[in-house]
Amino acid sequence: MRVQVRGRGARWWITFGTITFGTLFFVVGLILAGVSASFLTDAKRAPGTVVALEWRNDHSGASRKKRESDRPVAYPVVEFTSSDGTPRTFRSSTASNPPSYEQGERVEVLYRSDSPEDARINGFASLWLLPLIFGGIGLVIAGIGTAIAVVGRARSQTVCSTRA
Repeated sequence: MRVQVRGRGARWWITFGTITFGTLFFVVGLILAGVSASFLTDAKRAPGTVVALEWRNDHSGASRKKRESDRPVAYPVVEFTSSDGTPRTFRSSTASNPPSYEQGERVEVLYRSDSPEDARINGFASLWLLPLIFGGIGLVIAGIGTAIAVVGRARSQTVCSTRA
């Protein structure tokens, strides 16, 4: 059985789906950016120190083939003292290989005073990488879908005007 996609209806649905998918990704990026911006407005600052690097293999699936890029990544473990004088430790949610930070490196920590366990390193990756990835992918995909829609519309108008 062969299935062929023909006609304006199928193209319209594919274009609409592409634009919708891209817009959804872009909106998620905007929401994540808003969460980071909200966190920054309420965050207290404290000096911290990277006390360890927690190495992990974060690759899902046991049957996944081994590739050169499948290397362990390092999560910085940071210690700081909150405004109430309590020493606290957290593992950053952002990992990399090679590590972005070295053991013993001083960093600025951002945390919420009402929940100091919600802490982040004041760095680009921990605050803005996810919003940038989602927003960027969303813009590209929605842009491609929009370009396809505009070109398709221009072609259909040209075909209609030559028939008249």
